[in-house]
Amino acid sequence: MRRLLVPVLLLLLALSTCESSVLQDTCKSVAAGHPSVSYNDCIKTFQGDSASATAADARDLAAIAARIAEKAANSTSARIAALRASEKDARRRDRLSVCAEVYSDAVDQLGEAAKDVAKGGDDATQDALTQLSAALDAPGTCEDAFGEADDASPLAPEDAEFTKLATIALAVAASLSPPPSTPAIKD
Repeated sequence: MRRLLVPVLLLLLALSTCESSVLQDTCKSVAAGHPSVSYNDCIKTFQGDSASATAADARDLAAIAARIAEKAANSTSARIAALRASEKDARRRDRLSVCAEVYSDAVDQLGEAAKDVAKGGDDATQDALTQLSAALDAPGTCEDAFGEADDASPLAPEDAEFTKLATIALAVAASLSPPPSTPAIKD
């Protein structure tokens, strides 16, 4: 029995190391290339989704990251709806409406980005990058709506968290794209 147990444990250890190395390698690469993304934040983000443990490659992780950001955008949208429902000041409700609109768009954009990333191919990846970049604008637009009115945003924590998650999703997806080619110089 003991002879059988040791090889099985070694196999399980090897499998978990392979799975986690995809995540670790991707997060190391992303953190090295993006000063606003830390390795620890990247790892923590993916640890919140059990599918990350079985991701085969960075493409799987990019789709997962887009879905994680989409869940955060949905959660923020729900918070915005609750705030709007209880807000008495019409102007503040208008600012919340701006936030509701941009987060609703972000939910759609992130859903499309996850599908595009999963599809694979350069064109689909470029479409995903466009969607992710657009979604990343939501928190800034929301904060600007309050800042322009000299009003403290009740969504600052959510906006900061979403920015982090959407940045990670964009960075992982960007790692899938081949670097832009430079035209050859002719003599």
